[in-house]
Amino acid sequence: MKISTKGRYALRLMMDVASHDDAGYVSLKDVAARQNISMKYLEQIAGLLAKAGLLRSGRGAQGGYRLAKEPENYTVGSILRLTEGDLAPVACLAGEENRCERCGECPTLDFWTGLYATVNAYIDRYTLADLLEEQKRKQGKT
Repeated sequence: MKISTKGRYALRLMMDVASHDDAGYVSLKDVAARQNISMKYLEQIAGLLAKAGLLRSGRGAQGGYRLAKEPENYTVGSILRLTEGDLAPVACLAGEENRCERCGECPTLDFWTGLYATVNAYIDRYTLADLLEEQKRKQGKT
């Protein structure tokens, strides 16, 4: 499994907005400068996150983006699944039902199912609040 730039940048965008939320709406121009990410790419990602209800947008001179909920209400998994889609390690596990004709006899299905469960448990265990705490710790602010 490899997380694309879209997923990584979405997480960085959410982190940046969360860490600057006390100033009100955060402009994408400021995020782009701080994160060294293309403004065009950030606009696409922010639009996706706003459409899904993870970010709120504001217009005008004081406009920009802010979190729709508190940082502890966002799991890393929810952000990555939105931007990356299903994170299943094999196609037969993507979606609601395994439609593979070999699933009843597949000797590796349990392995892939276990890996998928482990990945999901790991990314759902962490919230934006957890990552913000780690950021503060690494910056010596705790």
